[in-house]
Amino acid sequence: MTYKGIIFDLDGTLLYTLKDLSESVNYALKKCSLDTISLDKTREFVGNGIGKLIERAIGKNQDKYELCYKYFINHYSKNSTNTTKPYDGAVETLKKLKTKGIKLAILSNKKNSEVKKLSEIFFPDIFDISLGETSAFLKKPSAESVLYIIDKLNLSKKEVCIIGDSEVDIQTAKNAQIQSLSVSWGYKDKSFLLENKADKIFDNFKELFDYLISN
Repeated sequence: MTYKGIIFDLDGTLLYTLKDLSESVNYALKKCSLDTISLDKTREFVGNGIGKLIERAIGKNQDKYELCYKYFINHYSKNSTNTTKPYDGAVETLKKLKTKGIKLAILSNKKNSEVKKLSEIFFPDIFDISLGETSAFLKKPSAESVLYIIDKLNLSKKEVCIIGDSEVDIQTAKNAQIQSLSVSWGYKDKSFLLENKADKIFDNFKELFDYLISN
């Protein structure tokens, strides 16, 4: 059965955002007189929302959390598209899925305003729903926002899958009781995804597209 709805993660799945995230984290850390972190550390710390990213980046200096978070948000809101770009094949694949009548959604732990902004910039008129962190729902891996999206798309669980690059997306799909598909080009490597019980892993968008329209 071809899926009738697909929920995509954003960072590390559709968009390469790591360098811009790293620049904003390090800007905030410097402003708070804290040690900066490497790009690899930023990669390790992302996936659970900006709050967790800041919490992990500042380590034992949790007394500086609020200030560091504020500096990050201010910097990132102005610099979130400096080096951010879609992965090769992302836009073309999304357009082909849309022409087949498949409903498409973004679900991210990034702030809701940033998700909507990036969706409009890089994927205009493609997604039926773009949803980020909001007070209305618990963040991934909670299933709350997934179930909301499925309901809004007027579909059933068996007609929908989640595609992401991390253990958070795998856990979210399991909590929602729908299939998860993982991609290896994002912020977690294939061995890590296998350790976290990924159902299926894809190495490029062509492989992913062929699977999506054949099942």
